[in-house]
Amino acid sequence: MASQPPPNGPDLAKGVSLSDFKEGKLAGHVAGEDVLLVRGEGGVFAIGAHCSHYHAPLVDGLVTGNSIRCPWHHACFDLQSGEAVRAPAISPLSSWKVEERDGKIFVLEKQAQKFQQLISDPEVRKIIIVGGGAAGFAAAEMLRRREFRGEITMLSGEASAPVDRPNLSKDYLAGSAPEDWLPLKHDSYYRKANIQLRLNTEVAAIDISARRAITAGGESFSYDRLLLATGAEPLALSVPGAEEPHVFMLRSLADCRAIIHAAKTAKRAFVIGASFIGLEVAAALRARGIEVHIVAPEARPMERVFGPDMGDFIRALHQEHGVVFHLEDSAVSLTDRKVKLKSGAVFECDFIVVGIGVRPRIALAEQAGLKVDRGVLVDDYLQTSGAGIYAAGDIARWPDPRSQTNIRVEHWVVAERQGQVAAINMLGGRQKFDAVPFFWSQHYDIPINYVGHAESWDAIEIDGDIKAKNCLLRYKKSGRVCAVASIFRDLASLEAELEMEREAVAK
Repeated sequence: MASQPPPNGPDLAKGVSLSDFKEGKLAGHVAGEDVLLVRGEGGVFAIGAHCSHYHAPLVDGLVTGNSIRCPWHHACFDLQSGEAVRAPAISPLSSWKVEERDGKIFVLEKQAQKFQQLISDPEVRKIIIVGGGAAGFAAAEMLRRREFRGEITMLSGEASAPVDRPNLSKDYLAGSAPEDWLPLKHDSYYRKANIQLRLNTEVAAIDISARRAITAGGESFSYDRLLLATGAEPLALSVPGAEEPHVFMLRSLADCRAIIHAAKTAKRAFVIGASFIGLEVAAALRARGIEVHIVAPEARPMERVFGPDMGDFIRALHQEHGVVFHLEDSAVSLTDRKVKLKSGAVFECDFIVVGIGVRPRIALAEQAGLKVDRGVLVDDYLQTSGAGIYAAGDIARWPDPRSQTNIRVEHWVVAERQGQVAAINMLGGRQKFDAVPFFWSQHYDIPINYVGHAESWDAIEIDGDIKAKNCLLRYKKSGRVCAVASIFRDLASLEAELEMEREAVAK
């Protein structure tokens, strides 16, 4: 077994001078653990040096007030307690006591973890969560974190406990991450937290007047509050061969396992669709040495989201790694392990992955009589038109304070953050959901971060060089920055997010 590398930086237990701080942060160690000293508004704090999500170095993060934001995926931690106050991080950081004497800062023993509590509405004793994805899990975890002592029942149609879904199209599919990394929490967590996780359980109806959820198997569960977090489902192709066993879609852990099994003996794969899922699947399969072709109707991949310049970059990046594109084309048949294109070309392949987008699963909301409009309509607090019913994640269409319109966003981090806010509000809190949407996409060793929401724009400002993989793009409409995409501009991405938050507050 290889020995662990020695910790970096000074021994903070021996004390450091205030002059040693650079931009209010100093990485060091205490008793063999990496520790970060941070100057916040309330003084100097000591916390774990790496984000609990994907282990990003927080020394490269952004300090705001008494919190610090992760440079990679924009998680946020409280400096005093170490609590992960904003997804995608869920687990807290360790924190240490700090003492200042004789002009030096000393880091002392670890502090007991103590997080903010919430006095819940005494009438709320039973909470049902419909869905086992990002929003549902984040809500259940936050309910217990805020010491809700009532019943929590998660009714999930999935076959497995909630997993880190972004990894299914990235490292896990590529073979560079073990399956042990995937669970958001292991099975023992649900037992210890007394969360009743019912897998393979589809909810067929919600009786609002009786406050009951009825499963497809006929079971009935009463609730005081209910969270709809049914997520989205992949769009299927309606062409001959689309139902054959060598044609896959990717949404669940079971889907990913099936693709990995097919990839073990495959030489050539086709990906239908140049979506985020499609492109990330292509990159993962190339990492496994499989010949990959992508078929898509657009002229540039992801141009609708990122614009033409970034679209050209993404296409060139994948081509550099051997991906073959068939753009401005479509598949008309997938039978007999052959892909026939509209252009007339025919290719043999071992398997196919369809990634042409998703649609929100709103049938249950419609059955219950909730207000819907291309999603489930919610207010600032994520409450639906039904008393005691909240919605979060891919199905929720909420009032965005920046654009002054209702928006629906299919991003993992948004779903988690909505689940957290919905949990607080189900307990009687009054926290508005006003977070700026964020997502990241991974293409080989190139991450693309995106903050904001731009359904359209009339100008794109490019700072830096996209081809050099060092850039920040501002998507503007009528002079206002609607969104920012970046490559290796982590701090600038965090600053853009903060500026958008401040703009929302000002409105």
